[in-house]
Parts: sequence; C-alpha cells; structure tokens
Amino acid sequence: MSVQALDLPAPDALQRAVQARLPGFAHVQWVASTGSTNADLLARARHSRDAKPWLLGAHLQEAGRGRAGRAWQNRSGATLMFSCAFDVRLPPAQLPALSPLAGLAACEALRRLSGHDGVCVKWPNDVQWHEAKLAGVLAETTRNPDGDGYTVVIGMGVNLRDADTLSASLGRAIADWTQVEGGGVAEAADIVQAAALAWQQAVAELEQAGFAAFVERYASADALAGRAVHVIDRGEVLHAGQAAGVDAMGRLQVRGDRGLVSVSAGEISVRAQP
Repeated sequence: MSVQALDLPAPDALQRAVQARLPGFAHVQWVASTGSTNADLLARARHSRDAKPWLLGAHLQEAGRGRAGRAWQNRSGATLMFSCAFDVRLPPAQLPALSPLAGLAACEALRRLSGHDGVCVKWPNDVQWHEAKLAGVLAETTRNPDGDGYTVVIGMGVNLRDADTLSASLGRAIADWTQVEGGGVAEAADIVQAAALAWQQAVAELEQAGFAAFVERYASADALAGRAVHVIDRGEVLHAGQAAGVDAMGRLQVRGDRGLVSVSAGEISVRAQP
C-alpha cells in the first residue's frame, strides 16, 4: 500500500497543528514564504538570547539551499520545509558530527512514520527511499551571542509529491512521500513533530555520549554500507573504494587501495555496479 499524498494546510493552520504537537518548543512559526528558514534562524540565533528550541517552517523558500550552497528546488505544496534551532554545547572538533547526526535522526523519524526500513540515510545527511532521494537535511552552527556554546540549526525538505517531475529536471532519482510504503497516512504536522523531537533527542544524546553512541544505529540505516563510492571534492575524485560505515566522529569510512580512509567533507556519489 502507498501512503497517500499530503495536502499542506494553510500556513496558520499548520502552525497551530505543530504548536499543539510541540508544547516544549519555545517558538513555533509557519509562514507562506521566506528566503531560507535555516538562514532566518541562524540570523536570529546570532543576536537573540531567547530560550530554545525554535521551529520555523515555510510553504515556499525562495533562497533555500542544501550542502555546498546548492539551490534547494521547491514548489509550494510539493515540499514540506522547516528548520529547528537547538542550543548545543560541544567542543568545536565535534561540531561536524551534527551533520550525519541530523540525517540519521531524520531517517529514523521517517522510518517510524512510514513503518518501512526502505527509508535510509546516505552519508552525510540525505534521506533516501531505497535508491532515490526523499529528503535533504542541512545542519549549520553559529556561536551564541553570550559565548556560551553554539546554536545548531537543522533544516529539512521532504518531497511530498512530483518525484517524476523532479527526477526529470535534476537528472537523478528522486522519491516522494506518495511512493513510501506504510501502514497509514501521516499528516504534515506529524512529520514535523517526529523530526523535530528526533533532532532534539539526538542533540542531547550527542552532548552526553558523543557520536560513538550512534555508530550502531547508523549502520542499521546506512544506504552506502558495502557500496562502491567515489569521494568527490569540486569535481575531483579524491578517493575510490568501498563504504565501510562511520566512525565515532561521524566520518565516513572508505576502504580502498590505500587502506581505510576517514572522510569528513566532500560530495559522495555511489558508483554503479556492473
């Protein structure tokens, strides 16, 4: 059975529904349009000492972006887009782990809603439905204005419909929520709630135990495990080999001719098997 297409409520109605589901969030807002929900929350975090967590969603993002500053294609009603801001107290060296952490937590949340383990995470933070991208996640940090720790802003765009159109436009496999198998229909506010609470819990666990606590969980959802991959930076193949999971810092492990290499940055592409 396929999960039915979701119709997004009006922004004010969706805001009320999300507020009711996230009583522990200090600020929840949903707007018709903005430039980028991540950029908006980052700008606020640089100047505000207001209590967190915060959540900001938008039916349309005119300047939405993914990793490496790539434009985030979206159309009002076709993509569920929102960002959350959390305080986080970590040593600077551990901040890069927030990216794979955010992807894993989002994947686990969507797995629970769909009831299907075909939802998986592609390092560092894409959520896939089997081989096709279902959602993109972006984690960014800024230092708090009082110097006490950081704010991490985690944004996600979930494709609700139009996967075929997006696949043709982008030239790669895209999935949407209508294609995900499951036992029932989740409302848009349910997806937002599930991801927001998963991120909140994951950030708290990361502060307490580091990414080592997530390595086994990551392995159970890893789309790249055992796959042949290229590690690409600005079009150049830096490493080629077999993906071998993640380490205790959240870095991708690639086993190649030079042994095991830890990758903390770069675009990962899966090489087709003969």
